[in-house]
Amino acid sequence: MAWDLNFSSFDRGYLLGNLPVRGFYFFGIGLCLCGLLIGRVHAETFQLADGQSLTGDIISFNESGLILKLGDEKYSDRLPWAKFSQADLKMLQQKPKLAPFVEPFIEIPQAERAKKTEVPLKAVDRLEHPAKGSLLGALFGSSVGLVSLILIYLANLYAAYEISVIRAYPLALVCGIAAVAPVIGPVVFLCLPTRIASAEEWKPGQAHAQAPVAAETAPDATASESGLKSAPPEAAKAAAPVLPQTQVFQRGQFTFNRRFIETKFAGFFGLVRRDPEKDMVLVFKTARGEFVANRITRIAANDLHAEVRKGSATQEVAVAFLEIQEIQLKHKDA
Repeated sequence: MAWDLNFSSFDRGYLLGNLPVRGFYFFGIGLCLCGLLIGRVHAETFQLADGQSLTGDIISFNESGLILKLGDEKYSDRLPWAKFSQADLKMLQQKPKLAPFVEPFIEIPQAERAKKTEVPLKAVDRLEHPAKGSLLGALFGSSVGLVSLILIYLANLYAAYEISVIRAYPLALVCGIAAVAPVIGPVVFLCLPTRIASAEEWKPGQAHAQAPVAAETAPDATASESGLKSAPPEAAKAAAPVLPQTQVFQRGQFTFNRRFIETKFAGFFGLVRRDPEKDMVLVFKTARGEFVANRITRIAANDLHAEVRKGSATQEVAVAFLEIQEIQLKHKDA
């Protein structure tokens, strides 16, 4: 049967592509309503920190905050990120474009912060401790230890030498004991008092005194030829001046230090000498030689400075107490 394609105007108004025209109108209106409903469904609701609630679409955002479209031609001010609640910030963090701006404002719980900052402890390889032993065994077991022991032993002998000089004990005795008993021997002699000569061993003006030699006058040849007789020996001895005896102070019998010098030779410190000591001089015998001093210019804890005559001039010489071996107090003409 053939189809009749000649429709009336009414029929053509109801049919277009097998659908009624009124259906198109209703379908378009439905689509518009659905679009509006869908738009309202996609709008987001935000609960701000101050209690205010806003619903809208995000249309702009930056590091300062975001702007919402609240309705037709209605927009919110730029809302700072700090005004959003933590729940909204975590929701916005799920969006990749907003995450870099939102993450600094999200509060991290203490437990999660501790996990992030926790430093993992890793086992490390530790060196093995050497086997325990004695100190002497450890010193003798290495070259460094042997060198240290030799240096300590030499220092012990040198200390013994210095102690023997200061305490006025025989050098061989102190160094011998220090060689046999290192450290202990020098300490023992250092604790002993300084060896000083007793009053019976030394008497001022008598010990180590050198008897003055009286000058004997030889007979005058001219007088003998002329028949004159020379003066008798007794008269010559009476005419010769009597020089004071020389006093000798040796190391070992006396301790040469500042107190000894100031006590025994107090008259040699002044610029003007008194009559009893006016013509007396001090002779210092040292390893460098002899120094004949007319005056002691100054004195310190370890040495003294003496005025020594060199020809027609004078010179100040420093003499250390440790190098003095003997001091003589004698007349300048003796």
